[in-house]
Amino acid sequence: MKKLLKIILYLVLAIILVFAGLIITAVVTDYKPADTVEVYKGKANFAVPDSLQFDVMLWNIGYCGLDASMDFFYDGGTHVRPDEKNVKDNLEAVLSFLKQQEDIDFFLIQEVDKDSKRSYNIDEYASLQSALAHYDAFFGKNYDVFFVPTPPTEPYGKVLSGLMTLAKYAPEEVVRHQFPGNYAFPKGLFMLDRCFLVSRIPVSNGKQLLIINTHNSAYDDGSLRSGQMKYLKDFLEAEYAKGNYILVGGDWNQCPPGLKTEIPGFKFDTKDYVPISEEYMPADWKWVYANNVPTNRRVATPYNKETTPTTVIDFFLISPNIENLSIENIDLNFQHSDHQPVKASFELKK
Repeated sequence: MKKLLKIILYLVLAIILVFAGLIITAVVTDYKPADTVEVYKGKANFAVPDSLQFDVMLWNIGYCGLDASMDFFYDGGTHVRPDEKNVKDNLEAVLSFLKQQEDIDFFLIQEVDKDSKRSYNIDEYASLQSALAHYDAFFGKNYDVFFVPTPPTEPYGKVLSGLMTLAKYAPEEVVRHQFPGNYAFPKGLFMLDRCFLVSRIPVSNGKQLLIINTHNSAYDDGSLRSGQMKYLKDFLEAEYAKGNYILVGGDWNQCPPGLKTEIPGFKFDTKDYVPISEEYMPADWKWVYANNVPTNRRVATPYNKETTPTTVIDFFLISPNIENLSIENIDLNFQHSDHQPVKASFELKK
């Protein structure tokens, strides 16, 4: 009996030591970005006209691991990652689709992995950059964890991922802006460091066109997202006061204000319906979205159009000196990601 108790004690001590070692390593290696990080700075060879018409596509590609066949443990499913073949097939399909969008001036892409266990350490950023080589490409890291220990039976492992902006019009500066707030210790050590990526394109009238790629928090009680929206609003108002043109697009993990809680032909996700409060919309700005097709699905089960809850959380916000000409949510049946691409056209107002 004493021998058994001793063995149990040693096992408990070993578990405690492993856990302590994990936390200590996580603290030492924790990614702590500054409030702003300069991603790129150079001289743009061309200033866009102050009547520019331009097209933008945004898409959270779900690290090419959340296709229609996938359910995900964090959303209530059972799987941690798909087969490697699925990831490679999804990446090829994403590349093929994006290469067909020759009229797009800016791509705003989220969940692009560089070196993650969940996507078999495939450098998706390099693949996208190579496939769309005629664009200037920029990366804003928002997930850099040496080892995510959940779920215990099959740990998520290493993650290195972020936002990617592709631009036909070369910016003169690209800056990563850190959103405020994070989860409490120790959970925050293993979660994303949310950010938005600001690309500044010179305009012929001496102002700037700001193309902002954002990916706001998910899986929180709303407090993180509220803090992020206040921070973003303050930034936008300060930039607009300078006379700049501003477009924000991405995966907000919230619905736009006024979104109808129904999408004909689809099941709307009323349980997770979280609209952005009107207080976070600067005066005279406009939320630009469509709800003819959902942009996001719940990943608790594989996708089924009849039963899977869906919603719209991928859209744009534009300053009063930009006009929206069109917007389209593109229905790909969630074949390659748990999000669908959104394409829109805009024009600078003189």
